[in-house]
Amino acid sequence: MPDFNIIDFRERTDKCRASNLWSDRLLTEFLDRWAQEHPEKLAIVDSRGRMTYGELQAQSLQCAAALLKLGLNAGDVMTLQLPNWREWTVLHLAATRIGVITNPVVTIFRERELSEMLQISETKLLVAPSTYRGFDHSDLALRLKAKLSTISDVLIIGEKATSDAISWDEFLAIGVENPCSASSFVDYKPGADEVTELVFTSGTTGSAKGVLHTHNTLGAPVSAICQTLELRSDDVFHMSSTFGHQTGFLGGVRLPIQLGATAVYQDIWDASKFFDLVEQYRISMTSGAPTFLRDIVDYPRKPGCDVSSLRIFRCGGAPIPRALVRQAQEKFPGMNVHSTWGQSENGFVTLTRPRDRVDKIVETDGCAQRGMEVRVVDGNGDKVPAGTEGHLQCRGAFLFVGYAKQPELTRASYRGDWFSTGDLATMDNDGFIRITGRDRDLIIRGGENIPVAYVENALYEDPRISDVALVGMPNERLGEIACAFLCVKGSKNYSIKNMQEHLALAGISKQYWPERLVILNEMPRTPNGKIKKIDLKKLLPVN
Repeated sequence: MPDFNIIDFRERTDKCRASNLWSDRLLTEFLDRWAQEHPEKLAIVDSRGRMTYGELQAQSLQCAAALLKLGLNAGDVMTLQLPNWREWTVLHLAATRIGVITNPVVTIFRERELSEMLQISETKLLVAPSTYRGFDHSDLALRLKAKLSTISDVLIIGEKATSDAISWDEFLAIGVENPCSASSFVDYKPGADEVTELVFTSGTTGSAKGVLHTHNTLGAPVSAICQTLELRSDDVFHMSSTFGHQTGFLGGVRLPIQLGATAVYQDIWDASKFFDLVEQYRISMTSGAPTFLRDIVDYPRKPGCDVSSLRIFRCGGAPIPRALVRQAQEKFPGMNVHSTWGQSENGFVTLTRPRDRVDKIVETDGCAQRGMEVRVVDGNGDKVPAGTEGHLQCRGAFLFVGYAKQPELTRASYRGDWFSTGDLATMDNDGFIRITGRDRDLIIRGGENIPVAYVENALYEDPRISDVALVGMPNERLGEIACAFLCVKGSKNYSIKNMQEHLALAGISKQYWPERLVILNEMPRTPNGKIKKIDLKKLLPVN
């Protein structure tokens, strides 16, 4: 079992428990309840089939027995590099029941990224598809097993090409050899303050960090969002964001099971297929990055397509263009767009609410949910006046319990009990925040800070532009100037003069205008939709 060097958060733990912010319930406890109360209810729909709550419980019990048979014990790590398939959820539930830690990773990672992550996690079981989107994951998984001594087994979902790995059918057969019920695992049940997830940050600006969460720190944000958005067990939840990141994992895997609702998984995003799924399954809520929202706003859905069931789009994972929120509200009058902000370290921290004023929904990233607090401070850690940009901090029940094997980095991320998020923001008098950029996203031109997200939002108001990112560019006289990377609709005949004329009409101060322009066909992105500015820096023009 790895030693992740978790630091002591006992004071926070005591406070959260005393305030009833933590339920001390495992995800498997919710599963067992729903499997008993309505075993025939549809739990999961994916691209390859369906599964009821009774079937989900039965198969996850088989898998828990199989994991134990393979030698995995409490505190060991299982890495899932799978698409949004039902096996992902089955395996996570199996691991949860016996205290094995789930390590989600996205399917686009290859040997270099995975080697670093698997060394940190000391993964014992690596799970991958045989092939996915034309790539041979089975071969990659076996190369990693040969390279890393901690990996004892490789489990392949799909056609197995070699005897060196275990197939899904073989894995299930191991569980069948050891028949059991939920009560058979009572002695293996972990405590709710034990680590259940190790997720790596998406790394838009640098190397990944391993974020550790307990059953309680994952359950709390899900409970809060259910309350904030008034979600129900008869809702149908759609998820196309990868389960390899927190948006997909919390909103697609954990949230429906905590509610006893139905989840519809989409492993390859396609706006046309999304509308078909909404109509077929009467989907009521989906979540994703602004990229997904842009796609459904721009997609010319077929006449007569009934999407009246869709009432919530929870949009986060990257700064949300305000113009896009307005366009979505106009095109789908029955669908509310709820802006949200959170990170791998802290789940769903802020959120707009159903009865918030329109200006709050369109112009902010929400206010803190129950169980969390946020504040905006200056460089000395003192609160700044309302409307003033500063460093965003948060504290409360959703926060992670440390970076794996990096206790000093964990300590450095805190000021007292406040976690320094690395984001820049403003807060209004009502406690609603607006993300304005990243600490490392700051562009300082001749001693003047350029409000990156503010300028990006202004550029999104130009109907000719579909994607925007501002990046600091070295300048001998001014230190830095802003370079705008743009994706332009239709014609590429868009000049820096066009851009600056638009900013002038939008009332943006001239000193904030980008002074270089690069047109791209598409932006480099993380799997969760965030623009990778570290990659854009490599494309900066020569000054």
